Amino acid sequence: MSNVKKQKKEPVSEEKNSLNATVWQGLGLSAFVALLSYVLSSFFPAVGSPIFAILLGVILRNTAGMNTVFIPGVSFATRQILQWAIVFLGFGLSFQEIVNVGAGSVWLIVLIITVSFVVSLFIGKLLRVERNVILLVGAGTGICGGTAIAAVSPIIKASENETSLSISIIFLYNIVAIFAFPLLGQALSMGSNEFGLWSGTAINDTSSVIAAAYSFSSEAGDYATVVKLTRATFIIPICVIFTAMQIIKNVREEQKLNYRRLIPWFIVFFLGASLLSTFGVIPGGIIYITGSVSNFLITVALAGVGLSSDIGHLSRVGNNPLFLGLVVWCSVVVVSLLSLSFIL
Repeated sequence: MSNVKKQKKEPVSEEKNSLNATVWQGLGLSAFVALLSYVLSSFFPAVGSPIFAILLGVILRNTAGMNTVFIPGVSFATRQILQWAIVFLGFGLSFQEIVNVGAGSVWLIVLIITVSFVVSLFIGKLLRVERNVILLVGAGTGICGGTAIAAVSPIIKASENETSLSISIIFLYNIVAIFAFPLLGQALSMGSNEFGLWSGTAINDTSSVIAAAYSFSSEAGDYATVVKLTRATFIIPICVIFTAMQIIKNVREEQKLNYRRLIPWFIVFFLGASLLSTFGVIPGGIIYITGSVSNFLITVALAGVGLSSDIGHLSRVGNNPLFLGLVVWCSVVVVSLLSLSFIL
């Protein structure tokens, strides 16, 4: 009996070790690109390591290609590493400032989410885009990109193709925003807080918000991060609304909602880190180190974003869904820009 048990356990252990090795390979590639980005940014400080990380990642992915062995680790970099970077960032931010910035941006975030869904529904129907894609593009543009799409997809029974299509659309305009926003912010002579609020409410994904805002200034990056994390918490009420709609309409089987999975725990840890720093629990030298760690982890995560960008796949998305994503995103950008004067 003991021999049989050992034989059953060994393949599982080997599979787990193989998975860990695969994650480290992709993570190592992302870290290498991040380090190379730091070297280039020392020669071109105006560009900055976050922008270089994405650029190098995009170029590498779409010229040399991406071996499947790197994919799990690259995905790990874009998700978990980014979340850890945000937690470390919390040690350098005042809790009172976080509360003030987050509370002050709530009404604009609600407006942005409303505009995103209304425009998506209206334009999507005109273009005859699939209903699920319309809802996913609205959620991704209004809340937090791919994370919102991943949360909403199972609730509305979206297919893998619809989910992948929607994420590709959102990703395309994330990349555009990273390069366009800093240039537009400088052209409009924006201040750091003004740009931080604009990018935090108008750029889809957290990683893209961080890349664009920190390339503008460190102050803009801090401000935008707080606004974007506040915006990300709206995943919970949106998912509750979608669940209620599914139950009312009796579309297929009712699905129980796992609220614990919807809670962005890294935001809770981010606030906890800020509290510790605000009350003087963390020494100044440690805060400096956590800030440096956060900057490096952000660059690693953005390298992963670049390495995840398959331009060939984006070219196969289709004109109508792409145009839908463009109109919805432009609407959010304009509404956010016009609303800045009412807040700052």
